[in-house]
Amino acid sequence: MRRAQHLVVEASRQMTRRGFLLGSLQGAFIGALAWRMRQLQIEQAGEFQLLADENRIKIRLIPPARGLIQDRKGVLLAGNEQNYRITIIREDTEDVPGALADLSRLIALSDEDIAKLIAEIEKRSPTLPITIADRLTWEEFSRVAVNAPALPGVSTEVGLSRIYPHRGDFAHVLGYVGPVSDYDLSKMENPDPILQIPKFQIGKLGIEAKLEEVLRGSAGVKRVEVNVRGREMREIDRREGDAGANVVLTLDARLQNFLIARLGAESAAAVAIDLEAGDILAIGSAPTFDPNLFVRGISSADYALLTENDHRPLADKTVQGAYPPGSTFKMVTALAALEAGVVSPGETVYCPGFTQLGDRKFHCWRRGGHGHVDMERSLEQSCDVYYYEIAQRVGIDRIAEMARRLGIGVKHDLPMSAVSEGVAPDKLWKQTRYGKDWIIGDTLNSAIGQGYVLASPLQLAVMAGRLATGKALSPRLIKALDDVPLPKPEAPPLGIPEAHLAAVRGGMHAVMNGNRGTASASRTVDASVVMAGKTGTSQVRNISAAERAAGVTRNEDLPWERRDHALFVCYAPYDAPRVAVSVVVEHGGGGSAVAAPLARDILLYALFDGLPPLDVYPSAQREKMRELLEKMPLADPSTFTTGGISRA
Repeated sequence: MRRAQHLVVEASRQMTRRGFLLGSLQGAFIGALAWRMRQLQIEQAGEFQLLADENRIKIRLIPPARGLIQDRKGVLLAGNEQNYRITIIREDTEDVPGALADLSRLIALSDEDIAKLIAEIEKRSPTLPITIADRLTWEEFSRVAVNAPALPGVSTEVGLSRIYPHRGDFAHVLGYVGPVSDYDLSKMENPDPILQIPKFQIGKLGIEAKLEEVLRGSAGVKRVEVNVRGREMREIDRREGDAGANVVLTLDARLQNFLIARLGAESAAAVAIDLEAGDILAIGSAPTFDPNLFVRGISSADYALLTENDHRPLADKTVQGAYPPGSTFKMVTALAALEAGVVSPGETVYCPGFTQLGDRKFHCWRRGGHGHVDMERSLEQSCDVYYYEIAQRVGIDRIAEMARRLGIGVKHDLPMSAVSEGVAPDKLWKQTRYGKDWIIGDTLNSAIGQGYVLASPLQLAVMAGRLATGKALSPRLIKALDDVPLPKPEAPPLGIPEAHLAAVRGGMHAVMNGNRGTASASRTVDASVVMAGKTGTSQVRNISAAERAAGVTRNEDLPWERRDHALFVCYAPYDAPRVAVSVVVEHGGGGSAVAAPLARDILLYALFDGLPPLDVYPSAQREKMRELLEKMPLADPSTFTTGGISRA
C-alpha cells in the first residue's frame, strides 16, 4: 500500500516538472512571437508600408567599375572618369515624349535625338533605365537635377566612363569599349542582366573585348523609394558590386609612344619583344586613331576620315596583316637546308643573276648577280639565286616545317582581335586550298619569302627572337591579372643544332656590320649594342620581261600602292640577345632604306630604356639623328607617371 502511494506521489512530481518545462517553452515561444510582431508592426512598419503601398520600391542595378589596364611599370593605359548622365524609365513616366520635350529645354536634344530615344525606349523593357544623355557638363547636369521633381521617371546619375589617356598609342592593342548591341547579345547564351541596360559599354575590340569578363566585374543592387509620379524619393539600401580586375600588360608605355612617333605617317607596323620571357614590349600599327572617339560616339565625319584613308588606320597591321616576308624568310630556308644536310655553311653557289628553270628565269634582285656566295655572304648581300638552288635540294615540306618551328604559319595565343595565322605553305596546303599540285616554281618563290608565304609583323618578331635565343619563345602580353603576377613561361629549345644557328646568326651579323651588308647604313658603333638583322623587300606587282629588259622601274617612280613592301627583322646585343624587333612598312620601297632605320631606333630605345646616346650612331649620322629625335612628337614625360590604383 505504501509502495503504491509512493509511486503516485512520484508520478505527480514528474508531471509537475514536465508541465513546468512545457509551460516555459510555450512562454518563450509566445514572447519571441510577440517581440517579432512588435518589430514588424512598429520598428519596420515604415519599410513594409512602403512595400505595400503601390509597389513603390524599385530595384536598380549598379554598374561596376571597369578594371584598369596598366603597362608593365604601372602607367595607366585605360581607366575610368566621372560621367554625368540622365536616364529615364518608361514605367515611371506617363508621357515619354512630353518628358523628353521638357528635357530639351534644359539640355541639347534635337528632334532627331528625341525620335531615336523614343524608338529605343519603346524597344526596351519598361523597367530598364534608358540613357538620354551622358558626358554632360556640371552646369547641364545641375539644371536637370534642380528640375527633376517636375520630370517623372527622369533621374540624374554620376557614373564612370572609359578613357584612354594615351589616345592613339595603344588603340589597336587595347581596342575600345562601346554600347552593347543586339548583335552582341545574340552571341551570348545567358547574358549578364546588366548588359540589358541600354548604352552599357563592353569591349568591342582588342584586349577590351578579349578580356571583357575579367574587366567588367559584377553589378551591385540598390533599392530606391519612388513616389506615385515615379520620382525617386530616397535610397533605402544598396549592395555594391565587385569592380573588374586590373590587368597589367607587358608593354612599356614610353617605348610604345616612341614606336608610334617613329613610324610617323607611314602605313606600317612594328613589334618589340623582350627575349627573356617573350614579353611584348611594344606593338604598334600606323597610322593610328583615338579610341576615345568610339567611346563617346564617333561622328559620321570622323568615321569617314578613318575608313576612307588608304593607309587603313583602323586595321591592326601587327597581328592582322599578313605580308610576303621577302628576304627576311631566307634564314628559314637556310636552316631547313642545313638540317636536311643538303648544304654546308661554307659551300658556295654561283649566282649569275638568275636561275633557269625550264623556259622560265627566276631573277636575283641584283641584275648582274653576286658571283660565288656561301651562306654568310648570301645573307649579307641577300642573294636570291643561292636560295633558289638550295630550296630545290631541300623541298618545300621541310621549309614549311622549319617556318612553323620558327613561328611563321602559327597563330600565336594573344588577347588581340583577328590574330593571323599567316601561311607556311606546303604541298598538302596547296592541294587543300586550291585543289592543285605543288610545282617546283612555287618552291623557288617560297624560298625567298614570296609566292604563297605570308607572315605578320608579330610572327617576324617571334622568328627573330627564336633565331637569337635558340628557344621556342612564345609572345605574351599579360603580365598580371587582378594584381597577381602570371608565371613567366619557360621556353623549350628549338631543337636546332647550335652550329646551324651560328651560321645563320653570322649572316645576320654581316647584314648589319659587313662591308657589303644590305643594312650596314643602319649599323651601330657601340660594342655593347651590336645588332644582327635581315632586310626584306616583297613585291606587290609582277615585273614583265619587257620592263626587266629596259630596267625595272624604281619604287619612287611608281604610285604608292604599287611600291614594294619594306621589311626588317633584328635583335641585339649580338652576343647576349635581349630584344628582337620587326618592322613592316607597306609600300615603303626597300627594307634597307626604309624599314631598317626604323627598327634600329626602336631597338636602341628599348635597350637604353629611353632615347639612346648619339654616340651609338655612326659619326656621319649623329647630327641628322639629333635633329630627328628632337623633332619627334613624343608625349610629355608627365604622361607616364605612376601611382596608386584609382577606380575613377
